Amino acid sequence: MIHEDDLALMVDLYELAMAQAYWAENMTDTATFSLFFRQLPKNRNFMLACGQQRIVELIETLRFTPQQIEQLKHLNRFQPRFLEWLENFRFSGSIRTVDEGTPVFPQEPLLEIEAPIAEAQVLESLVMNYVHLETVLASKAVRAKLAAGDRPVVDFGMRRMHGLDSAHRGVRAYRLAGLSGTSNVQAGLDFGMNVSGTMAHSFVQAYPDEMEAFKVYARLYPGTTLLVDTYDTRRAVARIVEWLKSDPEAQIGGIRLDSGDLAAEAFDCREILDEAGFTDIKIMASGGLDEYRIASLRERDAPIDGFGVGTAIGAACDAPALELAYKLTEYAGEPKMKNSSGKTSFPGAKQVFRQYDAHGTSCGDVIAGVNEDFGGTPLLKPVMTNGRILPGAIGSLDKQAEHAWREILAMPELQRTIAEAPDYPVSISDYLQQLQADTLAKVSVG
Repeated sequence: MIHEDDLALMVDLYELAMAQAYWAENMTDTATFSLFFRQLPKNRNFMLACGQQRIVELIETLRFTPQQIEQLKHLNRFQPRFLEWLENFRFSGSIRTVDEGTPVFPQEPLLEIEAPIAEAQVLESLVMNYVHLETVLASKAVRAKLAAGDRPVVDFGMRRMHGLDSAHRGVRAYRLAGLSGTSNVQAGLDFGMNVSGTMAHSFVQAYPDEMEAFKVYARLYPGTTLLVDTYDTRRAVARIVEWLKSDPEAQIGGIRLDSGDLAAEAFDCREILDEAGFTDIKIMASGGLDEYRIASLRERDAPIDGFGVGTAIGAACDAPALELAYKLTEYAGEPKMKNSSGKTSFPGAKQVFRQYDAHGTSCGDVIAGVNEDFGGTPLLKPVMTNGRILPGAIGSLDKQAEHAWREILAMPELQRTIAEAPDYPVSISDYLQQLQADTLAKVSVG
């Protein structure tokens, strides 16, 4: 399990090798690195930026411990004085980020780092990992939330996620995306998210009769939700009705369906419950759900009051990777860029301006130079200067979640659906395009 004290060595080797080369050559000028992606994954109308401000908080306290320095010595690659530099490492640069929960699009920087080049270089993999994981998971989870409408969606994904670190950090992303709860106890407590759960089939199977299992659970947890599809769903609900009628002190809050034709079973169970007068007992569904199955259930008007979603959001099954790039865009006051086939970037420090129409709906973005002004709302904001987080620059997770849904609801309606939408308008300023051309010409001549 990786702890915060371990993060300094969560680097790719070439980052330390390059940092030593910069140090050895006395290359200490300021560099600007930009974090962005070049295209949206299939089935995504936007990405929900997540993790970029959390990593700033970790950068502020990032240190190479004496134990880590000793470990690096055994690699026989680093000079003693460079290891001293690492031991005294304190990030001294500045960082601008978009707010957590901001919908973002290709080529738009999620964050920009300005620092001595070696300092910025050693952060590459750490920054990319944090932002990649949480942005991918938040962007998948928000689609489940959009499909469910006003019905709650609960995270059931921990057991099939790619490691405990992902399961823990994922809950932060789900909170930002608007999910209502999680089954993950530690992460729910850490991130202030409602912890919820019902029971597993094994509990029902452990008893000679499923009704005995239901009664034990209801006695221990009044108002609980019972898992009713271990054997025969409709028979189980009918027997629950008989029991509730005969025992006025018995209390359950809901039933959960986890297999079969969820819509058909929900209709039948709702009818059984309603005819017996138990109209307040909720029906929750789980079992292989994703945004498309949720949307289908709603289109059929299935009487389901909430959804538990696991693997689909935990592994972001249809788009598990985002081609994030962390690229040098300026060094020592000179613009820098990459021009590989299919991987062209824009040089220079940047700003993104989001435009809104008279109704408050976002209608397009402009990616511009950092000193340009296109009106609208500038998305990149200073959060750290001289290695210190600016007071009030990073809001609480509650505030970030509120911001996320304010910005999501301000997106054009088509962007807020799970169907494929037309590209959201993003333009590049004339200045940036000319800077790219000039930089490319200079590199070509060289």
